[in-house]
Amino acid sequence: MKKLILSLAVSVGFLTAAYAQSQVVTGPAITVDKEVHDYGTIPFGGNGTCEFKVTNSGTEPLILQKCKGSCGCTVPTCEPNPIMPGESSVITVKYDTKRAGAINKSVTITSNATNEPSKVVRIKGTVAPDPNAPAPGSAPVKEPTGPANN
Repeated sequence: MKKLILSLAVSVGFLTAAYAQSQVVTGPAITVDKEVHDYGTIPFGGNGTCEFKVTNSGTEPLILQKCKGSCGCTVPTCEPNPIMPGESSVITVKYDTKRAGAINKSVTITSNATNEPSKVVRIKGTVAPDPNAPAPGSAPVKEPTGPANN
Protein backbone atom coordinates (compact mmCIF):
# COMPACT_ATOMS: atom_id res chain seq x y z
CA MET A 1 0.00 0.00 0.00
CA LYS A 2 2.84 2.36 0.85
CA LYS A 3 4.39 1.74 -2.57
CA LEU A 4 1.10 2.55 -4.28
CA ILE A 5 0.70 5.84 -2.40
CA LEU A 6 4.31 6.79 -3.05
CA SER A 7 3.93 5.97 -6.76
CA LEU A 8 0.77 8.08 -7.00
CA ALA A 9 2.44 11.01 -5.20
CA VAL A 10 5.45 10.90 -7.53
CA SER A 11 3.20 10.67 -10.60
CA VAL A 12 1.11 13.65 -9.50
CA GLY A 13 4.30 15.63 -8.88
CA PHE A 14 5.63 14.91 -12.38
CA LEU A 15 2.31 15.75 -14.01
CA THR A 16 2.06 19.02 -12.09
CA ALA A 17 5.61 20.02 -13.09
CA ALA A 18 4.98 19.12 -16.74
CA TYR A 19 1.73 21.09 -16.80
CA ALA A 20 3.34 24.16 -15.21
CA GLN A 21 6.16 24.17 -17.79
CA SER A 22 3.80 23.87 -20.75
CA GLN A 23 1.63 26.87 -19.79
CA VAL A 24 1.91 29.82 -22.13
CA VAL A 25 1.93 33.31 -20.62
CA THR A 26 -1.17 35.25 -21.67
CA GLY A 27 -0.17 38.67 -22.97
CA PRO A 28 3.33 39.76 -23.93
CA ALA A 29 6.22 38.05 -22.12
CA ILE A 30 9.94 38.80 -22.25
CA THR A 31 12.67 36.14 -22.29
CA VAL A 32 16.36 37.06 -22.62
CA ASP A 33 19.06 34.67 -23.86
CA LYS A 34 21.45 35.62 -21.04
CA GLU A 35 21.35 37.65 -17.84
CA VAL A 36 25.02 38.73 -18.00
CA HIS A 37 27.47 39.37 -20.83
CA ASP A 38 31.09 38.87 -19.74
CA TYR A 39 33.60 40.70 -21.95
CA GLY A 40 36.52 39.11 -20.14
CA THR A 41 39.52 41.42 -20.64
CA ILE A 42 39.25 43.72 -23.64
CA PRO A 43 41.89 46.14 -24.93
CA PHE A 44 41.70 49.84 -24.16
CA GLY A 45 39.72 51.41 -27.02
CA GLY A 46 38.59 47.94 -28.21
CA ASN A 47 35.17 46.84 -29.39
CA GLY A 48 32.79 47.25 -26.45
CA THR A 49 29.68 46.07 -28.30
CA CYS A 50 27.61 43.09 -27.18
CA GLU A 51 24.10 41.81 -27.85
CA PHE A 52 21.21 40.40 -25.85
CA LYS A 53 18.57 38.39 -27.73
CA VAL A 54 15.05 39.19 -26.52
CA THR A 55 12.20 36.80 -27.35
CA ASN A 56 8.48 37.34 -26.92
CA SER A 57 7.36 34.12 -25.23
CA GLY A 58 3.83 35.40 -24.73
CA THR A 59 0.64 35.57 -26.80
CA GLU A 60 0.50 39.30 -27.65
CA PRO A 61 3.00 41.78 -29.17
CA LEU A 62 5.89 42.78 -26.88
CA ILE A 63 6.81 46.47 -26.96
CA LEU A 64 10.22 47.52 -25.64
CA GLN A 65 9.36 50.98 -24.35
CA LYS A 66 12.79 51.98 -23.06
CA CYS A 67 16.30 50.60 -22.70
CA LYS A 68 18.54 52.54 -20.31
CA GLY A 69 22.16 52.03 -19.28
CA SER A 70 23.23 52.56 -15.68
CA CYS A 71 25.59 55.36 -16.76
CA GLY A 72 26.61 57.38 -19.82
CA CYS A 73 29.36 54.88 -20.67
CA THR A 74 26.78 52.13 -21.35
CA VAL A 75 24.51 52.85 -24.32
CA PRO A 76 21.83 50.29 -25.27
CA THR A 77 19.79 50.33 -28.50
CA CYS A 78 16.34 48.68 -28.52
CA GLU A 79 14.05 47.66 -31.35
CA PRO A 80 11.26 50.26 -31.60
CA ASN A 81 8.84 47.95 -33.46
CA PRO A 82 6.63 45.45 -31.60
CA ILE A 83 8.03 41.93 -31.28
CA MET A 84 5.35 39.43 -32.27
CA PRO A 85 4.69 36.25 -30.22
CA GLY A 86 7.45 33.70 -30.82
CA GLU A 87 9.66 36.29 -32.55
CA SER A 88 12.97 37.74 -31.33
CA SER A 89 14.90 40.99 -31.48
CA VAL A 90 18.38 42.08 -30.46
CA ILE A 91 19.35 44.74 -27.94
CA THR A 92 22.79 46.09 -28.78
CA VAL A 93 24.84 47.49 -25.89
CA LYS A 94 27.93 49.64 -26.50
CA TYR A 95 30.37 50.18 -23.62
CA ASP A 96 32.96 52.99 -23.76
CA THR A 97 36.27 51.10 -23.64
CA LYS A 98 38.33 54.26 -23.22
CA ARG A 99 37.88 53.84 -19.48
CA ALA A 100 40.42 51.38 -18.07
CA GLY A 101 39.40 49.13 -15.21
CA ALA A 102 36.55 46.92 -14.11
CA ILE A 103 33.21 46.87 -15.95
CA ASN A 104 30.10 46.16 -13.88
CA LYS A 105 27.11 47.93 -15.43
CA SER A 106 23.44 47.22 -15.98
CA VAL A 107 20.83 47.84 -18.65
CA THR A 108 17.18 48.17 -17.66
CA ILE A 109 14.65 47.07 -20.29
CA THR A 110 11.20 48.54 -19.72
CA SER A 111 8.38 46.89 -21.67
CA ASN A 112 4.74 45.89 -21.62
CA ALA A 113 5.66 42.33 -20.58
CA THR A 114 3.28 40.74 -18.10
CA ASN A 115 5.98 38.53 -16.58
CA GLU A 116 8.73 41.18 -16.07
CA PRO A 117 7.82 44.76 -17.06
CA SER A 118 11.27 45.91 -15.89
CA LYS A 119 14.03 43.44 -16.84
CA VAL A 120 17.66 44.10 -15.83
CA VAL A 121 20.63 42.56 -17.67
CA ARG A 122 24.29 43.20 -16.86
CA ILE A 123 27.65 43.56 -18.53
CA LYS A 124 30.94 42.84 -16.81
CA GLY A 125 34.63 42.45 -17.55
CA THR A 126 37.81 44.49 -17.52
CA VAL A 127 39.24 47.11 -19.88
CA ALA A 128 43.04 46.82 -20.08
CA PRO A 129 45.14 49.89 -19.25
CA ASP A 130 45.84 52.49 -21.94
CA PRO A 131 49.16 51.42 -23.53
CA ASN A 132 49.96 55.09 -24.29
CA ALA A 133 49.41 56.35 -20.74
CA PRO A 134 52.45 57.39 -18.68
CA ALA A 135 53.67 54.78 -16.23
CA PRO A 136 52.23 55.11 -12.71
CA GLY A 137 54.40 57.28 -10.48
CA SER A 138 56.15 59.04 -13.35
CA ALA A 139 55.23 62.69 -13.57
CA PRO A 140 55.97 64.81 -16.61
CA VAL A 141 59.00 67.09 -16.20
CA LYS A 142 58.11 70.79 -16.15
CA GLU A 143 60.47 73.34 -17.59
CA PRO A 144 60.97 76.43 -15.40
CA THR A 145 59.07 79.43 -16.76
CA GLY A 146 60.22 82.23 -14.45
CA PRO A 147 63.52 84.15 -14.36
CA ALA A 148 66.59 82.08 -13.58
CA ASN A 149 68.10 82.40 -10.10
CA ASN A 150 71.78 82.83 -10.79
